[in-house]
Amino acid sequence: MTTTPAPPKATTVLLDMDGILAEVSKSYRNCIVKTCKEYGATSITYDTVAEWKARGGCNNDWVLSRDLIQSDPNGDKNVTLDQVTETFERFYQGHGDTPGACELETLIPSRETLKELRERSEHLAIVTGRPRSDCDKFLEIHNITNLFEVCVCMEDGPPKPDAFPVRRACELMGVEPSGKVLMVGDTPDDVRSALAAGCRAIGVSTPEAAAAAAQNGKEHHENLLSNSLKACGAEVVLEPGFVGLLDYLPEKAS
Repeated sequence: MTTTPAPPKATTVLLDMDGILAEVSKSYRNCIVKTCKEYGATSITYDTVAEWKARGGCNNDWVLSRDLIQSDPNGDKNVTLDQVTETFERFYQGHGDTPGACELETLIPSRETLKELRERSEHLAIVTGRPRSDCDKFLEIHNITNLFEVCVCMEDGPPKPDAFPVRRACELMGVEPSGKVLMVGDTPDDVRSALAAGCRAIGVSTPEAAAAAAQNGKEHHENLLSNSLKACGAEVVLEPGFVGLLDYLPEKAS
């Protein structure tokens, strides 16, 4: 009888935000679809967004929205990125008396899981494609800012799948990129960025993907996005809330 070896223990954890910490199906994903429809791209659905995300190269939702609009037969082919960004932000941030979709975001993992990650890891950071203001706002609303040593955001440099965000987080914490560093994300871009930087990649199913799989009688990882994560080199695809990530870190000192 053979046993599965325990995963190598890591010392540093880098977490993506959207789909990992923040449940964004009613915020960012919804804003993509609404922005597309604003410019005539009526064929774009949540499934379309999921398919494009699964391909990779879609880390910036403003750029993704523009590209989706221009891919639609009825979409405005002349729309600019500035126009799309302004429309997207109106939906996301809110305007006038209309609340923004950002207010619908919820925290996916339990605070207990995050606190244990902080206790077991030597370094814990955020590596996200969000603008820094959106990242900071989410952390503050959910009172978890103090758990993270650094946050690498959109403004800091080239986005994932470039290796820069992962390498930059390591640099800021004085950590050498290696197999002791885990990048945890929900898209191929997260995985490719981690591997390009010389680190390891752990995938996580989004709540919406896991729910859709369950409705079809499947496991949480039996879906297009999870298959893409594994094909890109993710060691495993964990359930939403990533409790299983604790197995990749040393036990707490007694």
